[in-house]
Amino acid sequence: MAVQPTGKITASAFDQIDPPDAELQLDCVHCGFCLPTCPTYLVLGNEMDSPRGRIYLIRAASEGKIGISDNFVRHMNLCLLCRACETACPSGVKFGFLMESARGQIERHYQYSAADRRFKHLILRTFTDPRRLRAVTGLLSFYQRSGLQKLVRASGTLSLFGRLGKMEALLPAIPDKRRRKELPEVVPAKGEKRGRVGLLVGCVQRFFFADVNSATARVLSENGYDVVVPRDQGCCGSLLVHEGEREQAKALARRTIDVFERAHVDLVVVNAAGCGSVMKEYWELLHTEPAYAQRAETFSKKVRDVSQLLAQAPLNGRLRALKRVVTYHDACHLAHGQRVRQEPRTILKAIPGLQFVELRESDYCCGSAGIYNLLYPELARQFLDRKIERIKETGAEVVVSGNPGCSLQIEKGLKERGLNVRVVHPVELLDWSYQGTEG
Repeated sequence: MAVQPTGKITASAFDQIDPPDAELQLDCVHCGFCLPTCPTYLVLGNEMDSPRGRIYLIRAASEGKIGISDNFVRHMNLCLLCRACETACPSGVKFGFLMESARGQIERHYQYSAADRRFKHLILRTFTDPRRLRAVTGLLSFYQRSGLQKLVRASGTLSLFGRLGKMEALLPAIPDKRRRKELPEVVPAKGEKRGRVGLLVGCVQRFFFADVNSATARVLSENGYDVVVPRDQGCCGSLLVHEGEREQAKALARRTIDVFERAHVDLVVVNAAGCGSVMKEYWELLHTEPAYAQRAETFSKKVRDVSQLLAQAPLNGRLRALKRVVTYHDACHLAHGQRVRQEPRTILKAIPGLQFVELRESDYCCGSAGIYNLLYPELARQFLDRKIERIKETGAEVVVSGNPGCSLQIEKGLKERGLNVRVVHPVELLDWSYQGTEG
């Protein structure tokens, strides 16, 4: 409850299920250091679309001074959750936790339009369900290989399908069925054994970027790790956490913990920045659940981005030269969420012959941000345009990204500009170097 200046006691706009932490709200001293790092503030110029502005709104709603109105929801949802503000914040404000909790409240208390509700439901229920994704991927593969995609794009009819038509523009080339086959349950280590790790194959990664998972398993094996790929793993719940569907996310988090506990692995390796960021924070998501709180904390400490694991010791085996000019895009949930910046650069610079060029504003959001580019395509386009301009400046032939959403978004932008630049994952370059070929 909150006491207004008149002495009237008002109820919080939030319920007691994971409300935004009042102590975290008070950590913000409104210094403004976050402002020049926030993409939405830089583009929109609105104080309420800055981190400190959003914290002000969250606190006002917590104290019952405002409700969960259309205006409140818009400012919360326009946040990319890139967490660049956390990197800049001298007070260490956990803005991501506040925003995710606020969106959880919105999800329970705000009534979206029927069209918005259906669209969001379609996206989340498709991209977080491997069975549905498998079916969708099969249809999309036929759509591309039959030549139908070229006909549809040439006809201009995609514009008639609104947001679904814009989603189609993000489609990468779907790997053929042979390349989408499941990895073996165990890929044994080569040479001196360093450990036993579990590999999260993900959802989008599994079906749209199957080569990344295969490369990850091969490179880890080459570097002395038994790689366990549990058959019964599913979605980690990251998209649901970002979109405020916390109860569904908790169910997926509990299942993920169960699956990898049964696998008896030393560490859990992730090659998708958004997934890894959420999995490292399962302890926060499940902290109120007696049966899982401690297990979640133990699990989170075991999660590693693949670049972290590979950079901690000299790489094994013979690396062959790759004569490529390469630049690196810092995925938000890797650079800001996990504070993993140097490790991907370390492994890239270990490849002989590779010319590495730093990307200006490398950690500026590309506009993907989970499903942000599907929900707010016009605004996401402005972030993407800035990213593509920076990539052009480097003269790179290859852009490296550690997150599938970023890869889809950046590849789309490059193709639209007619730029002959490939987008790959760091482990793919390492795998090419080990194999002596390029994919």
